[in-house]
Amino acid sequence: MQQSARMKSLEQHLSGLTHVRPIGRVISVQGGTMTVSGLGHCARIGDRAEVTRADNTTLLGEVVQLSDTFAIILPDAPVAGIALGDRVTLDRNAGISPDFSWLGRIVDPDGTPLDGKPLVQGFDLRPLQSSPPPAAARRPLGARLDSGHVIFDTMLPIVRGQRIGLFAGSGVGKSSLMGKLATTVTADVVVIAMVGERGREVRHFVDNTLSPEGRTRTIVVAATSDQAPLVRRRCAWSAMAIAEYFRDQGLSVLFLADSITRFAEAHREIAVAAGEAPVLRGFPPSTAHLIMSLCERAGPGMSGQGDITAIFSVLVAGSDMDEPIADILRGVLDGHVVLDRDIAERGRFPAIDVLKSVSRSLPDAASADENSAIAEVRKHLSIYERNRMMISAGLYSAGTDADIDTAIAIWPALDELMAQTHGHGCAHSFDQLRLALRRGKAGASTHRQPSVRPR
Repeated sequence: MQQSARMKSLEQHLSGLTHVRPIGRVISVQGGTMTVSGLGHCARIGDRAEVTRADNTTLLGEVVQLSDTFAIILPDAPVAGIALGDRVTLDRNAGISPDFSWLGRIVDPDGTPLDGKPLVQGFDLRPLQSSPPPAAARRPLGARLDSGHVIFDTMLPIVRGQRIGLFAGSGVGKSSLMGKLATTVTADVVVIAMVGERGREVRHFVDNTLSPEGRTRTIVVAATSDQAPLVRRRCAWSAMAIAEYFRDQGLSVLFLADSITRFAEAHREIAVAAGEAPVLRGFPPSTAHLIMSLCERAGPGMSGQGDITAIFSVLVAGSDMDEPIADILRGVLDGHVVLDRDIAERGRFPAIDVLKSVSRSLPDAASADENSAIAEVRKHLSIYERNRMMISAGLYSAGTDADIDTAIAIWPALDELMAQTHGHGCAHSFDQLRLALRRGKAGASTHRQPSVRPR
């Protein structure tokens, strides 16, 4: 089988060889883009290009605009050192060749190791952008996954092949939660796309947020915030291509993208450079299709394939859930989880607002008894939330309303339970949930005092 893979890889390489290579020349540099003559009739949008400077150093870029006489190329790095007449060649075999030896490693969007160790390239060259499995041929969502978090094992279940969004502002524990999920969620392989992340955070995330057990099954694809928008956008595509490779081997893959907002911002820079108008609160119209096409590549595979369970994080400034990226993602995903700053500030992590979060795997992912418990918990949390101001101000008198009495008695236990982590599975989490409900009801009936009406 390995020999067959080698032959396939060799055939792919040979098919890309040609005895003629079109060469263009830089004729102008303006606004961070290069205009190249001689490639207008042979270049394609999205082709990779290599610019050779006078000192024989090279600079990579991508074709973003074409005419009958020239091509516009957006470089991967600053254009310093580029001169008129510099040679430009095309590379149409751009892709990534993942391998099982990549597990536990950190790579860039081109598959180059970032941890200072040699990396073996695989035999299967995967395109960075590919079509998702045919809609009619995909399997349905699979079984519920153990997440190690009570809140996900009960109120917001994650099932195999599900795609959910993690919506949060900065500093509310989003990266920490994703690191814990990468370690605890049941999966064969974990692929993490760190798009536009701070350089310091990449190593910190791998060394401190991921556990040693989590690192052994994880591939991290990183493009830091100082890199060009082409590299940052390619980071998400490369990570998804790696996830598809393992899915095609029949494995269950957990895909984490942090964050889709920075992915869209990188695309905005590229699209504007290509002449597209920013009309959707500063984002170009192609942003919606860009995000949807990435999300659709995740999910269940076809018969004989595995699946990609995906968690996409979204940075929401000022908790604005109606901003364009959040709005696009909510419409295409199978659920969304909202992290609330107020919950984080009072010290409860993960700071998930259960009432604002939804898992569209329900009710199918739970039994009738479990769905009943979930509905009851949501009812009590909703009653408490509606009356929170009155309760906090001391304006509510015990015994006035039985439902509010029960919600007050149950809320502390439920709030504490939502922060619990363990490795005992979903059944144990539901046992803990039912126990909290019983204790809360018992406390409400014991301490309820009849209301006294003034004469």
